[in-house]
Amino acid sequence: MPEAFASAIIPADAAAVWAVVRDFDGLPRWHPAIASSELETPGDSVGAVRRLTLGDGGQVRELLASLDDTARSLTYEILTSPFPVRLYRSTMRVVPVTTTGESFVEWGVVFDCDSGDAEQLTELFGQGVFAGGLTGLGAHFSPSVE
Repeated sequence: MPEAFASAIIPADAAAVWAVVRDFDGLPRWHPAIASSELETPGDSVGAVRRLTLGDGGQVRELLASLDDTARSLTYEILTSPFPVRLYRSTMRVVPVTTTGESFVEWGVVFDCDSGDAEQLTELFGQGVFAGGLTGLGAHFSPSVE
């Protein structure tokens, strides 16, 4: 099964970064590709379902599969999307960088798809969704001054 991964150092402490990342309805506040998010179920507990609207109008429905505040980790699964994937299971994790007070954030996925789609989807998720999202997360904590 294909995998994609991205990571970044975020210029904020792990508790602050985790508070932003764990908000299952909060992606539009920091991910540049997400136009809006709506929770279909109340709260941000395991079993919650969100509907994301992408910048191009596409919609993705995701299920919060696990949430661990102690390990600062969450896992979600795609229920429906415009992407030709099956069994998409993605995890984000926030770890403190103790020497600097910053955070290390990793975001990865394992998914299934037709073999002809694997390379393109791995690039899309790793670079477009994850790396692009982590760049947005970093900018959320260090907005540029104009």
